[in-house]
Amino acid sequence: MVGREWLLHGHLQDRVGMALVMETVDRDEMQQIAIEEWMSASPVYSQRMQRAMGFSGDGVDTICKNLQLDIGAPHEFMDFRFRVRDERHAEFWLAHCGALMDVEPMGVEFVHGMCHTIEDPTFDATAAATNPHAAIRPIHRPPRVPADQMPHCHWRIDIDADSPPVQAHPMSARVEASLAATVEVESLGGTREDGLVDYSGPFDPDLRLEDLSTSALRTALQEFAIQSHLLLRGLLISVDGRLGADRVAAITPRLVAGWCGLSAQRLRDALGLEPTTAGLAAMLSLHPMFAPRSYVGLTITAADDDEVRLSFAACPASREGDAFTWMTALGGSMDAALDAVVAAFDPQASCTPTAARDGELHAYLVSIDRDRAARAEAPELAIAKISSGATFRFRAPGTKVMTPAT
Repeated sequence: MVGREWLLHGHLQDRVGMALVMETVDRDEMQQIAIEEWMSASPVYSQRMQRAMGFSGDGVDTICKNLQLDIGAPHEFMDFRFRVRDERHAEFWLAHCGALMDVEPMGVEFVHGMCHTIEDPTFDATAAATNPHAAIRPIHRPPRVPADQMPHCHWRIDIDADSPPVQAHPMSARVEASLAATVEVESLGGTREDGLVDYSGPFDPDLRLEDLSTSALRTALQEFAIQSHLLLRGLLISVDGRLGADRVAAITPRLVAGWCGLSAQRLRDALGLEPTTAGLAAMLSLHPMFAPRSYVGLTITAADDDEVRLSFAACPASREGDAFTWMTALGGSMDAALDAVVAAFDPQASCTPTAARDGELHAYLVSIDRDRAARAEAPELAIAKISSGATFRFRAPGTKVMTPAT
């Protein structure tokens, strides 16, 4: 369940981010920012995932494996189904597309923008991380005709060595040069005998996260978190180039307040966490914005029965040297965003700065005060809840839905 929530967390970042972008630009400009965001990040994290999960190659099976482990395709919410025809040809289709459910009410122009303008270059960029001669082309896609057409869309993946290679987006090199792109994730241990220890074996069109061993799943989770950091970097680099540094500074804490606040609520509800300091500490320890620890340098400790202490040490995120990670604004505008994240978990919770100790850059005390008035949700959380992902519920863990014939 946590794995699905972390995949969805990364996906929902784009929902809040694009809404904030459109406060100052039109739909066409928003689409160009979305294209740059995904084209710059997905090739970098696709290659990371291949290394982390032990699979490689230049065939369509490798491309399909990457799609199965991509925050752009969170399981069930973006219900991808696959069929590999041969080494150079495959198909996938979406039995359910949560993103389409979000944009269909906005009208056909938004649907066309997502399913045509944005997906054409970004799908190819993801595939090109495996083979620059790969192309992803629609068999059918929205706008849906008829309106209840199923599956929601259907695509083919073809590799043609004679076709012109897909060129990497220039911004991808900037994302690849970040410390987030090269950081090593921790070995968190876990049993290796209770599932797949990696994904080096044959492509499984019906792969579930439960099929991975606990050690492999913990590695995959950390990579999901890195994908979110890299996608955020792609978004903010694009905003910086098109709208300027002031807009980056304005958007970042608001994005975290809404996007990460929504994930705080989803984790609380999915895991049945109690509205207590212990429950709050559990949510913080499982929140993907704070993972992997090797990148964000976070330590969570119980200060006493009523408080949890968050401390951030010098880490790769703090050494990025730019404004394209949310950690840049710690000690400033990000402090209010952290407060909004814990208030999303419980409206009587708060996160306040406290004195840093030796070796710490920033520290905070998190508590729940039942004598304080419950706070209203942050406006950015209301923006996040426009997405159908806010209320989407996953099937019971372990439920396997086989790929149907089409």
